[in-house]
Amino acid sequence: MNFKILDCTLRDGGYYTQWDFEENLIENYINSFNYLPVDYLEIGYRSKPMKDYHGEYFYCPTYILERVRRDSGKKLAIILNEKDVRAHDVENLLIPCNGHIDLVRIAVDPSNFERALGVAEEVKKLGFEVSFNVMYMSKWKENKEFLNHLSGSNGLLDFFYLVDSYGGVYPADVKETIEMVKERVNCKIGFHGHNNLELALINTLTAIDCGADIVDATITGMGRGAGNLKTELLLTALNTKTDLALNFDALSNVVTAFENLREEHNWGTNLPYMVSGANSLPQKNVMEWVTQRFYSFNSIIRALQNQRQGVQDNQHFPTFKPERKFKQALIIGGGPNAIKHSTAIKEYVRKGEDICIIHASSKNAKAYRDLNVEQFFCLVGSEGHRLEKVFDDFGDFTWVCVLPPFPRKMGTYIPKAVNEETYELEQIDFSDKLTDTHTALALQTSVELASERVLIAGYDGYQESTLTQLERNLSEENEYLFKVFSEAHQLEIACITPTNYKSLPVTSVYSFLL
Repeated sequence: MNFKILDCTLRDGGYYTQWDFEENLIENYINSFNYLPVDYLEIGYRSKPMKDYHGEYFYCPTYILERVRRDSGKKLAIILNEKDVRAHDVENLLIPCNGHIDLVRIAVDPSNFERALGVAEEVKKLGFEVSFNVMYMSKWKENKEFLNHLSGSNGLLDFFYLVDSYGGVYPADVKETIEMVKERVNCKIGFHGHNNLELALINTLTAIDCGADIVDATITGMGRGAGNLKTELLLTALNTKTDLALNFDALSNVVTAFENLREEHNWGTNLPYMVSGANSLPQKNVMEWVTQRFYSFNSIIRALQNQRQGVQDNQHFPTFKPERKFKQALIIGGGPNAIKHSTAIKEYVRKGEDICIIHASSKNAKAYRDLNVEQFFCLVGSEGHRLEKVFDDFGDFTWVCVLPPFPRKMGTYIPKAVNEETYELEQIDFSDKLTDTHTALALQTSVELASERVLIAGYDGYQESTLTQLERNLSEENEYLFKVFSEAHQLEIACITPTNYKSLPVTSVYSFLL
């Protein structure tokens, strides 16, 4: 072949594992690639100390460099993120790489291209091959200033990579952009394709046809957001189309090992990633929304549409300023205990004085539909769609809906039937960290209703032994909100059904019925 292949599974896949990998997985990866026709392995970042946790392959300490160098017969690469590295940092970061690393890639934002040249000069002085991985290739054509600076890399770089950051380019774009770059730079050309629109393979093959000298891929496509071209797919296609010899036993071994990891993290494209790719929208937020929070695809796509249209939010409502106040507010959550103990809870509400119900989630609202008290519905994310399922005709829906403060990060969806009785909070006054969660909204609604006593039901929490990462995140968010709410507002607060939340005082609804 007249081009090289670089596998960057450990570096790009680290976005899903915080750059920590089990040792047996690394051993399998290194050993398998010794039998595969891939030229470079990019094993991770070299980075200055960062604030948040990042694992072994984000820093690649010396013992990692030594171990991989000892076990691998391939050329090895690491990457520097230019936004966090300056020219004067290069020596400290890269001296330990001497003798272990062959290629140093530099991730470059086009707006920092000139500054990045200074970093490249320092890398080159240390004797490494140097590559620029320049992001956002779908926007280069309109960026004349960036294009005018490209010739400054001549004589300095070994590779100039086109990076399809949004995963939204088509083969014609690849061809046009390579021609545009070749007119300005004289080093070898590389291509790194993302797979939002499932075009990574054809875009990469197009890049090769247009003279790309090196292309990227990752095992099972593991990589940030929608991921990358699958190494196994590229090798299989080349095995069929060219004379590339391929050891399928070695390929199968490494693919199987990473398939097991994919079952845990579920990377790959989906509808939100397709929308972000097609519209050249950053997938950093999409990845966070898909993997870290309980946002529906409807919510994510609405947020992306708002970004595309350049609007803060698609709907604005009057501020929630209720005339009537309630001494007691009963917050109903989405846990099974709100149904299991509903007979007792409803009995208490019927006998209680000056009490209203706040539905943090509409999930259990049907069980309380027949109560003749004021009810408030907190609508976060896709909750409007859930409300439609609970109240299919809205014939007897006479209550009020409450939204997070404007603008809402995920945009707004409200069933038409409740449009006239929907309001938005002015603020969440006890937290500036979490302002668009069901719990934050319900607790703030109780404040606006001037409630002196806040009772909670159906906040069951999760059993530690069966906790998924998403459930753990939600549990930690709620624990935080209960804590800061109690500190900010000296109200009587108690959960009246069983709960695993440690920051919630607990009593029994049955003790109120004696």
